[in-house]
Amino acid sequence: MFYVGIDIAKHNHEASLIDADGTLLSESISFTNTQKGCEKLIAMLERFSVTPEDCIIGMEATGHYWLSVYSFLFDLGYDLKVINPIQSDAFRKIYIRQTKNDSKDSFVIAQLMRFGQYSSTSLSDENILALRQLSRYRLFLVDECSDWKRKVICLLDQVFPEYSGFFSDTFGVTSKELLLKYSTPEEMLAVSTTKLSNLIEKCSHGRHGRAKAEEIKEAAKHSFGIKIAHDSFAFQIKQMISQIFFIESQLKELEQEISKLLHITNQVITTIAGIGDVLGAIIIGEIGDISRFDSAPKLVAFAGLDVKVNQSGQFVGTQMKITKKGSPYLRRAIWLAASRAAFSDPVLSEYYQSLTARGKHHLTAIGAVSRKMCNIIFAVLRDNKPYTPMPNTEP
Repeated sequence: MFYVGIDIAKHNHEASLIDADGTLLSESISFTNTQKGCEKLIAMLERFSVTPEDCIIGMEATGHYWLSVYSFLFDLGYDLKVINPIQSDAFRKIYIRQTKNDSKDSFVIAQLMRFGQYSSTSLSDENILALRQLSRYRLFLVDECSDWKRKVICLLDQVFPEYSGFFSDTFGVTSKELLLKYSTPEEMLAVSTTKLSNLIEKCSHGRHGRAKAEEIKEAAKHSFGIKIAHDSFAFQIKQMISQIFFIESQLKELEQEISKLLHITNQVITTIAGIGDVLGAIIIGEIGDISRFDSAPKLVAFAGLDVKVNQSGQFVGTQMKITKKGSPYLRRAIWLAASRAAFSDPVLSEYYQSLTARGKHHLTAIGAVSRKMCNIIFAVLRDNKPYTPMPNTEP
């Protein structure tokens, strides 16, 4: 059996080839992140009669730069393992006397493949990669939309500080449509009450009307907002509201695509309380093949939800925090799901309440619920069976 370690970089990768005894068969080679570069790697393997059937190739998940190499080698039938850099960093200490360089890194990865002490990411299912890409893209859009909303609030606080009291949600449909047309007190005073009332009534489907328009105009008349450069503020607010509308329309379309893909890929993840299509897609996309985890605690660690104990000599800290060393996307999804399930699932809700009754802080309790949810996710995906809550029957 042969083992190849590839140290991934943006432009040039480094590869080392070892045999079953861990012997380096040749000097490590550097190859470019191109098809021609990958062909150079294949030529080295063929020189030692290495075939896809007797070779394991490992690489670190360095940004997105490993994807092209992975795709090229996967098409050729090679057994590929993508590992978290944390795993290779721990293994690298064995070779502490060697000088730090790329050749050493690829050699360490090859040795890690030989010993088999790793958990890997598998992209053998194209739908898993698609879910991961779309889910991460959605999180990016959600965060971007939140940034635009914060900027709008910042501007409104300056030009029309009273506006926040008019609607329960500043970024609800009615409020956004209003700000898109009339963004400052001056613009709202310049339009007739009837016209303003008609707009509000139409956008709110009759829930608000003339009374709300009169309330807004009265507040605009006595607003304590700044009176200078209001045209520039109005211009910015309108553009930002347009951007929010655009991102929200993208999110709606994107979520439909995610739901469709998730239902093709997995049918059981959304049976777990607190997990809908969006969170389910993130979880499936980040976990991939559940068989690469042989126990629930390893999934907990992969999500970075395992507890870090602060201990030194005789001292043992009482405040324990999660490590946050795993996938931030998976951790975020499970945390959100746990925050919902803690108040909707009978088992997890009982567990949450027992923790808070003992004086645990809300966030501490949610962290514990998140770890328990990891156990549920592991069991559901391992058995490929819908989740059925099992209440505690003990007296």
